[in-house]
Amino acid sequence: MRRWLWLAPAALGAGAATLIMVILPPDRTLDNPFEALWKVSPLVFAVLAVAGFPRRPGLGMALMCALVVGYMGVLDTINVLHIFSFAESADQTAAFPELYQFMLFMNSFTVLAVLFAYRLGGARSDRVLKVGIASVLIVISGLNDLSMWLLGDWPEGRPATLKWASHIAVFVGGPPSVAVAVIFFAVHLVLAGIVLALPVRRWLDRLLPAAA
Repeated sequence: MRRWLWLAPAALGAGAATLIMVILPPDRTLDNPFEALWKVSPLVFAVLAVAGFPRRPGLGMALMCALVVGYMGVLDTINVLHIFSFAESADQTAAFPELYQFMLFMNSFTVLAVLFAYRLGGARSDRVLKVGIASVLIVISGLNDLSMWLLGDWPEGRPATLKWASHIAVFVGGPPSVAVAVIFFAVHLVLAGIVLALPVRRWLDRLLPAAA
């Protein structure tokens, strides 16, 4: 029974991702912390699924090949089409949320592909869980917002606040200043370090004896 437990979070993650990416209209900004948690839930569910995925060398090779083919043959093409559609749009402000949402999906796919390879390469469930949750914390830490502020082309000078970082704004009460964004990132970095240090294997052994 335990070997099939990964299917539950996989189904939940697939359902949530379908709602966000296909059914609900794309939304560039977050309005409250609960929406932020909802948007990141597919990635968390996927981490749980990958951590419990069975390790079989032949199956792993086939699935990794499928991931590469799927990325280059489907996701990369869809991403390029989104970019072309945005570039040709008469109203780029209205078109940007759809492009931005798919870019976030691509980021999540990349994180999960690396995590999946780590699992299929022999990593135990507890290590995959720790690395996966720590990766989620880095994804939502605002690191890419800070790098955008630092590396972006700002003709009028770098802005005093990161107005586009709504996932930070919903937790701090408004568009974060650079200092607040740095603190937000540092807190998530510390949390990621704490997660990596947790005795997850011991907890899994108690919850699921003989966990892989």
